[in-house]
Amino acid sequence: MSKASRLDRRSVLAGLATSGVATLATPSIVKANEAITWKMAMSWPKQVPGVGVNGVRCAERITKMSGGRLTVKVFGAGELVPPLEVFDAVSSGSADMGHATPYYWQGKDKSFHFFTGVPFGLTQVEHAAWLRFGGGQELWERAYEPFGVLPMYAGSSGTQAGGWFSKELNSLDDLKGLKMRIAGLGGEVLRRLGASVVMLPPTDIFSALQSGTIDAAEWVGPWNDLAFGLYKVVKNYYMPAFHELGPALEVTVNKEKMMALPEDLQAIVREAVQSTAMETIADFAYHNMMSLGPLLAKEGVQLKSLPDDVTMALAKESAVVTKEIADSSPLAGDIYKSFIDFRQKASDYIAISEGEALRTRKMALEL
Repeated sequence: MSKASRLDRRSVLAGLATSGVATLATPSIVKANEAITWKMAMSWPKQVPGVGVNGVRCAERITKMSGGRLTVKVFGAGELVPPLEVFDAVSSGSADMGHATPYYWQGKDKSFHFFTGVPFGLTQVEHAAWLRFGGGQELWERAYEPFGVLPMYAGSSGTQAGGWFSKELNSLDDLKGLKMRIAGLGGEVLRRLGASVVMLPPTDIFSALQSGTIDAAEWVGPWNDLAFGLYKVVKNYYMPAFHELGPALEVTVNKEKMMALPEDLQAIVREAVQSTAMETIADFAYHNMMSLGPLLAKEGVQLKSLPDDVTMALAKESAVVTKEIADSSPLAGDIYKSFIDFRQKASDYIAISEGEALRTRKMALEL
């Protein structure tokens, strides 16, 4: 073989080697750019106003904003996992994302209540401010870290209704033996005041009221209550709720899968959730305002408020219950202190701003 031939052969082999290296490197590039499909599990049916619908919209935003690189397929309550197992599904990776509310997972850690909201807690605006700028988000992430779950604020239903009751509540005695579906710490407070609390997923509320399995139930507010037809079986409608002044919704993501995404897709997920949060707040505000009149026009429906002595008893017991959570662990104590300190500052400010503005607006409207 001539020297020239040997050089040509070496050039070819070098070229093949280079080509081989390039070929071996290609899969990682393809993997980074290939289409990804995620599964989102929700704690409510996809068509439920406010919650289910906005969960679906969040998934659609991610898919559209990513140009189809990250497609999110939505599974309503029970389609992938039962409503109260969404968190576990995200933690295990059997679902990539979840849409629910934190206090559904209270069995894992009572401190999760603070991230949905606690009785006599924060309004939706205050809650969003605490999470975003008051240290709440960092505490939330610490609370979910052992489960490999990353939480994000997904909006709020606003101040909720106190619920539907088969009989009037005229005194504390009327709470004794009352069988009520109520979520969150409100249920524990009522239990300590003599009620029998039943935890049911939203999809079971109507049938439980209709059958007499429960005497009362809270769900959300006028918009959702009208859609669920709760007025058909009980007529005493109490507003507002003592236990949910501005309960938060959440989007959860399996942290390992989130960190595996390219940075631009991670940013898209976060921006889509933030956009969904704003739309959810506006969605609930508008439709609750528009739904109250039609709901009260239904035959026999009576709008009522809790007697002052009942409210005071609820407030005192609520303070005890939330402090017990604070004493359950160092992290719970940190969450409690941050939440309570912020609530005081928010209350002081609101009293002389929105509170006073609403009082004077009411005067103007009565002219």
